[in-house]
Formats: sequence, C-alpha cells, structure tokens
Amino acid sequence: MNLVDLSGNLLFTAFIAYLAGTILFGGAVKGSKNEASASNKRWGKLGITVTIIGFLAHLGYFITRWMASGHAPVSNMFEFTTAFGMLLVGAAILFYFLYKTPLVGLFALPIALVILGYAAMFPRDIQPLIPALQSHWLTIHVITAALGEAILAISAVVGLIYLLKNIDLTKKSKERKWLEFIMYTLVVVLGFIVITVGFRAAGYEAAFDYVDKNDMQAEVVYHMPPLFGMNEYNAKTEGTMDPLAEMPPIINAKTLTTFTWSVIAGTILYFLIRLITRRRIAELVKPLAVKANSQLMDEIGYRSVLIGFPVFTLGALIFAMIWAHEAWSRFWGWDPKEVWALITWLFYAAYLHLRLSRGWEGRKSAWLAVIGFAIIMFNLVAVNLVIAGLHSYA
Repeated sequence: MNLVDLSGNLLFTAFIAYLAGTILFGGAVKGSKNEASASNKRWGKLGITVTIIGFLAHLGYFITRWMASGHAPVSNMFEFTTAFGMLLVGAAILFYFLYKTPLVGLFALPIALVILGYAAMFPRDIQPLIPALQSHWLTIHVITAALGEAILAISAVVGLIYLLKNIDLTKKSKERKWLEFIMYTLVVVLGFIVITVGFRAAGYEAAFDYVDKNDMQAEVVYHMPPLFGMNEYNAKTEGTMDPLAEMPPIINAKTLTTFTWSVIAGTILYFLIRLITRRRIAELVKPLAVKANSQLMDEIGYRSVLIGFPVFTLGALIFAMIWAHEAWSRFWGWDPKEVWALITWLFYAAYLHLRLSRGWEGRKSAWLAVIGFAIIMFNLVAVNLVIAGLHSYA
C-alpha cells in the first residue's frame, strides 16, 4: 500500500471514529439526569477515547500525505479543509480536558464531520506546488492561521449550545428565526454534498473555453449543469446546458454554479426534514442542549477567543504579511483574502472589546461567536472559491 492510499484509509478511519464519538458523547448527554453520574462519565470517557483515536488517525493522514507530496498538505481546498477539520477536533479535545463537558464534543464532532464531507467533494489528487506556494511560509502561515480559526470555532460551538438552551423556541422572535437560519445553513452544506455526489455519479461533464482575469485563454470543466458561465465563455461539449448568465472575470462562475445548486438542494432537503418531522430543526436539536450549564458555556466561549485570537493574529496577519513581502515585495495589497482576514481579525477584536468593556456576556457573546464563525466560513468558501484573487489557487 502506497502512502497516498494509506493517508486516504487513515482519513476514513478518522471519519468513522468521529461519528462513533458523536454517538458516545450523545449517550453521555442523554443518559442520567445527573450530569456527574457514573453512567455519564463512562459514556464521556468512551467518547473522548474514540475521538482521540480518530484524531490520531487524522494526524496520521496529515503526516503520510505530507510525506507523499513533499509539502504540508494545506495547498488546496481538499487539503486545507481536512486540516481545518483535524484542528477543530484537536481544539475540542483540548477544551474537553479543560472543562470535562461532553457537550463540546457532541456539537463539535458533527461540525467536523460536515467539514470533512465538504472537503471530500474537492479533487484529492496530489499536485505539485505552484511557484507562489513553494515556500516554508506555506506551512507556517497556513497551519497557524487554521489553528487559530479552529480554536475560535469552539466559541461558536458553545455559543450555539448556549442559544439552543436559552432561546424559547415556542415563541416567535428574531432570535428563533436566526437560530433556525443557522440550522438551514448546515443543511445547505449537506445539500452541497448530496448534489455533488449525485452529479458525479451521473458522470455529468461540460467543458468551456473562457478568458480569465489576466485576459488569457483558459479552460474549465463543469461537473454540474452550468447555471453561470465564465467570462466570454465558449462551449466545447455538445448537448449540455447553456449557462443562464455570463459572469465577469472577477467571479468564478463554476463555483457560483456549485453554490447555487447547493442552495437549491439544501433548501429542498431542509423542507423535506421539516415536512417529515413537522418541527423546526432547532427544536429537534434543542433537547441535546437542555442540560448545558449556561455559565460554563459562556466561559468556554470567552476562553476560546482569548486563546484563538492571538494565534489567528500571528498566522493570518503577521506571518501572512511576512510571506506576502517575500513573495510579492509588499506587506499588504488589499487582495480579497487579505481583506477578509482583516475583517475577521477586527470582528474578534470587537468581540473582546465589547466583552471586557461593555460586559457583553451570555446571549450577546454567544451571538457574536456564531457570527464570527460565519465570517470564517465565508472567508473559506466564498472568498477562496467565488472571488478571483491572488489566493484563488487555494
């Protein structure tokens, strides 16, 4: 068995372990009413043990893929997203041992599973690094930034738990609507996985020539019916759907098409779940959070930002600017990725300011943490894939 096959098997093992860990943590939460009971502790220990086994397998995937490729496996969407999922699980393990609450694992692991499912939809072939990425700063900058984002994501995990416990879902309110919207966005990610697997199984393929942002001729292959066409596109595959609209060169029309199909599939899936269960998804998930200690969740969220913010600052801004100066002879260039990294940094700086000087705790802090994670995901998905820039290769 070669290293590439071994890394794939290790990643699959990690996925199965995370799934099993979620079930075991669920047993710890849904067991005895007494959170500190022997039964709950037993389920919790089993859950964290299986999660650690999964994390070690995930780490093994990361190392073996690094050995196979000769560089840190964070150079494309598949590699970065799987690495982000690994670091998120690592952060969840850390906070489990700091606070001994299975709720962090119960909610963090499903998010990691969705992230890994999302990553699996991208090409997994090992490609040689483009010149812009052939630097030791690839490892330093990207891994440090991803670690900071993973720790910050824990604040959103416990923020979601806090909101599910404390928002009255039986009464109409803006908070209830926004909480349900969060659930809807998670279903849209599942929609992306379903629609991608479906069209991939059908073998759909449509090739186009187009003119890129540098006025160069290029080729793109769609694996979904092209709702949006690339700049000055010309169809090369006969018998396929014509795009409904042509996009300017700054927009990646292929990714925009994928996003639109994902929203369509996710919306259908969301309403199917609502139709079958006759309940909002937030109402289905709420029973898992009813035993949460609100004060503890608030503290974990705050501590995760205190830890994650300086790590993110180091990786996403300081190391990024050093690498930018080395690669492009300037520290800052207002590239879309740079702008959104700055927006993310400013948001969490505002979070800490409001928390420390204005006393924004509880619900306000929880909502800020969830919004912060949404900004991180927008930076990962939309900025990386839809908006053309110097980081589009990622």
